[in-house]
Amino acid sequence: MSGDSELRTILSDQVNRLLADRVGKGVLEAAEAGAPQDQLWQAIEENGLPMVLVPEDRGGVGGGWGEAEVVIRAAGKYLAPVPLVESILAGWLLSNVGLEMPLAPISIAPVRADEALSITKDGGGYRISGMATRVPWGRSVERLAIFGRCEGEPYVALVDSDAWTVELEDRNIAAEPRDSLRFNGPAVAAAPLPDSINPDRLFAFCAMARASQIAGALEMALEQSVQYANDRSQFGTPIGKFQAVQQELARMAGEVAAAGAAVEAACRAADRVGSGAGFELATAKIRASEAASIVASIAHQTHGAMGFTYEHSLHFATRRLWSWRAEFGSETYWAEHLGRSLAAHGGAALWTHLVGRA
Repeated sequence: MSGDSELRTILSDQVNRLLADRVGKGVLEAAEAGAPQDQLWQAIEENGLPMVLVPEDRGGVGGGWGEAEVVIRAAGKYLAPVPLVESILAGWLLSNVGLEMPLAPISIAPVRADEALSITKDGGGYRISGMATRVPWGRSVERLAIFGRCEGEPYVALVDSDAWTVELEDRNIAAEPRDSLRFNGPAVAAAPLPDSINPDRLFAFCAMARASQIAGALEMALEQSVQYANDRSQFGTPIGKFQAVQQELARMAGEVAAAGAAVEAACRAADRVGSGAGFELATAKIRASEAASIVASIAHQTHGAMGFTYEHSLHFATRRLWSWRAEFGSETYWAEHLGRSLAAHGGAALWTHLVGRA
């Protein structure tokens, strides 16, 4: 990922302007009440944002993870109540196996490391079976990109909604749909995963995407807290002038910067070495999830009782931070994963392994 990438700059300006104009408190409240966000999605689709990782010869933007990161982070910052991030991940998965990305909201399944779906050959096509829980936006999308195994080999398939039934409608703390789906139907298309992608790393790429969303929501929480500290006065002085408040806001800013840096490093590694970037992907999710807890706490302390009311917009960011930190593996999950991976190199090779990743 180049920090001077012209495409990255264009996408950043485009997505931040679009979402800042179209996603506000009223839109978020309506989405939580179940109102469809068709106009928002149409604007997102017209700008090609779900196709950022799809090659140009397949009608996409042709960007890498560096370009995808600015789109995903903006989706997190403005708390976009649509499956934009899941659609980006689905487009990446489908493109890597040569399947076409549909022009519609799409999600992915399964999203838990301990779950698997079965793909079986059925005449000239394929059939999907199995159960996937906590699928993002499962009830809201018409298609899913699913990962499974066919005759022992890793495959990716595109399926229509007639291939699954919603067994349980559920939501995360942020009121985003997280549904349990049972699959027993045909695939639109399926293809084997290429050797260039390690199937064990697919979950890590999804974790990196959530880490990028977290980094965006952290920025929003920080901006709201700084603004509130400057507006709220006590004893005739803005509370942002008090040293104790300044100290906590500085701590918050440090956490936001650290999480953002970890995500950017992971995206650079993903573009450079692909599925060999497991160390950086795990580190990004660990650092972002840790920051989510700290920043949410400081944000609510800064806002005082006002920040806990539904009428104030802070909770839209902090509820997502609490939700996203646990999705695609918590910081504990990834810390254990990273620890086992590093221990496998042995004490003598550990330092060489770490410094050699720069």
